[in-house]
Amino acid sequence: MVILTSVLTTGALTLTACGSRDDKSDNSGAKNDITVTIGVDAPLTGQNSATGLGIQYGSQIAVDDANKNHTVPGVTFKLKALDDKALPATGQQNATALVADASVLGVVGPLNSGVATQMQQVFDTANLVEISPANTAPELTQGKNWQTKKVRPYKTYFRTATTDALQGGFAADYAYNGLKKKKAFVVDDKQTYGAGLAKIFNEQFTKLGGKVVGTDHVNTGDRDFSTLVTKIKNSGAEMLYYGGQYDESEVLTKQLKDAGAKIPLFGGDGMFSPTYIKTAGKASEGDLVTSIGVPVDTLPAAKDFIATYKAKKYPGDYGTYGGYSYDATTAIIKAVGQVVKDGKLPSDARAQVVAAVQKNTFDGISGKLSFDEFGDTTNKQLTVYQVTGGEWKSVHSGSFEPKS
Repeated sequence: MVILTSVLTTGALTLTACGSRDDKSDNSGAKNDITVTIGVDAPLTGQNSATGLGIQYGSQIAVDDANKNHTVPGVTFKLKALDDKALPATGQQNATALVADASVLGVVGPLNSGVATQMQQVFDTANLVEISPANTAPELTQGKNWQTKKVRPYKTYFRTATTDALQGGFAADYAYNGLKKKKAFVVDDKQTYGAGLAKIFNEQFTKLGGKVVGTDHVNTGDRDFSTLVTKIKNSGAEMLYYGGQYDESEVLTKQLKDAGAKIPLFGGDGMFSPTYIKTAGKASEGDLVTSIGVPVDTLPAAKDFIATYKAKKYPGDYGTYGGYSYDATTAIIKAVGQVVKDGKLPSDARAQVVAAVQKNTFDGISGKLSFDEFGDTTNKQLTVYQVTGGEWKSVHSGSFEPKS
């Protein structure tokens, strides 16, 4: 249990932990008098849980490292992970619960952009920083009219993932110029993330000279795609672009190949999980995804992180967002370190953490981390992965400038 005491006369907040922890000293001799909680919101069960658990345990390793290394002297960090089940309403409830916990000074997550739309205002009203390692919908940082006029809706919202404006265009460019595909069928799952990604792919593929020979939608949870498969086969498409998560696409690609349509399915980072390959089996061979950054396994700075994740036998998939979750958590930890003064937290600690996150720049395990005026990461690197021999293999990395 953590007690938050408001010291009005000094304008400071002192967090004290109940029980024996107060009497323990770290190796440097400093007493850990302050306990700060970092919240995590992600789907930890059910749909999308493989990637959601990767977010939780990526954050856990960052917290453990901070405590072990005494990154912020006198402060002990702990994690509070809540399951949103990929449901916007549940995410909003979780946001309210995290705001109500006075020891929470920052939140990592969520995974789904649609969930984020229901959480942002809750955190902004409470001046509580939120950093998503996975959200890619452009409007979350640049407003609903982002294509014509970018306006930041919430000063407390940041992300270490780049946006669909780049990811969708990056996929279109590789499909047209890399794979030499001229005809594509585009499908989405009607969700904020999937529909936005599909729309941008459609626009950029067409601008590059490609032809979208058909479009359609599915519902999350669908398992019978026979009618859609027939439409795709009859369209003459050379590839299928899918905007959505792996839960549906892993079934769709299998039914598509079983029906004799030997064309690749290309999707976004919501599909980038070993679960996709495991479920689709041999039908996934040749399918492609885009994902943020460069392969975490190739980053020297991520070596210890990966080793720890594997040694701890944590569940979920660290490869998609685990590294970005680690860096998002570290950004909050570093900001807390700047806010603590003389072993105390100021009365406006949450607001000061937001300001510190905005200004901070540091070398994370996923690369150099900083945020622009919209709260977006300045790291715009992206990678295309393809299923080869039953594994995701990187085939192209770089940055992308949308074709106007």
